[in-house]
Amino acid sequence: MNQKFCVPLLLLLLVAGTRTTAQEQWDLLKCVNYALTNNVSVKQADVQARLSALTLKQNKLSQYPTANFSTNFGVNNGRSIDPTSNQFTTQQLLFSGYNLNTNMNVFNWFSLKNTIAGNELDLKAAEANVDKLKNDIALNVATAYLLVLTSNEQVRISGVAVKQSQDNLYNTRKRVDAGTLPELNALDVEAQLARDSAALVTARASLEQNKLQLKAVMNLDAATSFDVVMPPLDKIPVEKIGELQPDAVYALALANMPLQKVNDLKIKASEKYVAAARGGLYPSVSLFGSLASNYANNKIPVVSQTPTGNFVNTGAKVNVGGTDYSVQAPLFNTSVTTRRDGFGKQLSENFRQNVGFSLNVPIFNGGVNRIGWERSKLNLLNTQLQQDQDNQKLKQDIYLAYTNALTALQKYNASLKTLSTSEKTFEFSQKRYDVGLLSTIDYLTSQNNLTRAKYDVLSSQVDYVFRMKVLEFYKGLGIKLQ
Repeated sequence: MNQKFCVPLLLLLLVAGTRTTAQEQWDLLKCVNYALTNNVSVKQADVQARLSALTLKQNKLSQYPTANFSTNFGVNNGRSIDPTSNQFTTQQLLFSGYNLNTNMNVFNWFSLKNTIAGNELDLKAAEANVDKLKNDIALNVATAYLLVLTSNEQVRISGVAVKQSQDNLYNTRKRVDAGTLPELNALDVEAQLARDSAALVTARASLEQNKLQLKAVMNLDAATSFDVVMPPLDKIPVEKIGELQPDAVYALALANMPLQKVNDLKIKASEKYVAAARGGLYPSVSLFGSLASNYANNKIPVVSQTPTGNFVNTGAKVNVGGTDYSVQAPLFNTSVTTRRDGFGKQLSENFRQNVGFSLNVPIFNGGVNRIGWERSKLNLLNTQLQQDQDNQKLKQDIYLAYTNALTALQKYNASLKTLSTSEKTFEFSQKRYDVGLLSTIDYLTSQNNLTRAKYDVLSSQVDYVFRMKVLEFYKGLGIKLQ
């Protein structure tokens, strides 16, 4: 590669690397807040919490008496029963009825009370589940954020390597032109510059991919102009490893982690549902009452009789003082007319009320109540087993995170020593190469070793910071990079 092609390539890479300076800057807190606001899973969990709140509200209202009003209106044709007199009639009727019913549960062995208590615990569990999802999302965002930081540092290191190779090529080309070094040396440096430039392009591509991954975790549009605030890795606060012993962290996690709270609340809710289901096996008492009336436009016959002053022999005899007398009956003129009672009068005359109590004794109903009770006990057992499983996994995750943090710390310390040695080696190699006492291949090897050592330090440092942040997360300290 000729020098006149290397300089434009380097300028192109530097320009590409500075294109993001005008983009909006996002720190970790802003990323997490955006993710929590826009994450679909959090929204779904919030909807479930609101549904649980509605279930609780409904069951609380069921403690109060029910009241229902009903009415009807219709036409009867042909032979039918008059709703106001309960007599058969053949005349056409327009009718309407009005009914107000009420019912109140008096005692059901605390079944409703335990159901409401279970609903309250379910609501708290649903709210704790929202917190669990928020914690998980915060951890995922922090992980993706750290990857972006790592990629950005890799771009920086790759850019330094390119600049270093560019300077080497410039100095080597001058010495080749002066005849103190063969042309092969310049070609080797040009090849190294090409490799470093390719590594820089790869690092930038990895940076963009990690940004896209972070956007995906945040549920941010991939086309949004975006860049992250780059706090120095060595400035990120990290707890001392001695303060994050796994047994102590596990004890704190059991008390503070939202998932453990969710499981504990679900167990308590299941215990209440078992008691509620058991109450369904016993008799229940309730009160009832109703008010009702009706109306019909039927014609009511009205019979009128007027005496004529005449009498007729009935054929009957009555003995008075030993003498028989015929029994006579007066004659009447009879007339039949009809009338319709008014709406208000009928409602008043047909108004009826009832009140009483009912006793419901479950004897046999297909085993619904008993099987429901047995099912509630199995649900409780399943919830307890889920809690045991989640606690075991939490303990395994914490001990694994602690082991990984120790390993990452050891790797980081080892990489620092390697970097220190590589820097000294490269410094000596640079001096020997400048005076012609070291071959180009050996010099480039020393340079590559230094670059690799920087990468290793960066990788192990990020791995260590991340492992420690996971332990801090389990301890209940949240995710903080500043």
